Amino acid sequence: MSLAALIDAALPQTQCTRCGYPDCRRYAEAVATGEAEINQCPPGGAEGVARLAAVTGRPVLPLNPANGIEATRGVAVIDEAWCIGCTLCIKACPADCIVGAPKAMHVVVTAQCTGCELCVPACPVDCISMPEVTTATGWAAWSQPQADEARERYAFKQFRRHREAEENDARLAAKAEAKLADLPAASHITDPAQLDRKRAAIEAALARARAKRG
Repeated sequence: MSLAALIDAALPQTQCTRCGYPDCRRYAEAVATGEAEINQCPPGGAEGVARLAAVTGRPVLPLNPANGIEATRGVAVIDEAWCIGCTLCIKACPADCIVGAPKAMHVVVTAQCTGCELCVPACPVDCISMPEVTTATGWAAWSQPQADEARERYAFKQFRRHREAEENDARLAAKAEAKLADLPAASHITDPAQLDRKRAAIEAALARARAKRG
């Protein structure tokens, strides 16, 4: 197992981005290369720093206040009376633990919430609160099974997003190819220059779609 993988395994997997990186794995890679310090994960707290020190062989450091403080863990709760069903919190949630549909009230699956708080600023009507579920902090407020599940849920959401993007690109490419095939028969276009411009635009769109797939 690589050093980055060992570091990642020692992180709480809340995917909160407080470390300054997009997710726990990216932070682990930065620590492994020496780009980041081991004291940038507030959810892990002091014990988390000690775990990373043990994995990396680096000296224990106090938690960097620039990344936040070790605090009690809360979970997201959505106020049903104010939720407008915009789905922005669903998109922001890294663990895929918010259930709902457009223009319908959303609900948080409490047992799966990592307490990352990313849904709070995403809500345009300020209807999400983060009541604490424990007075413990850091790893005392979390567990390895919860971290493992959060990692799996995050990975699956990233996989699903990538697959949906690929499927959307494929649909757009197929539509563009159909338009390109029908272009010579477009009776409403009588100007050869206009026909060439349309053909060039469609071919450029197809080239971008192929580049994305590649």
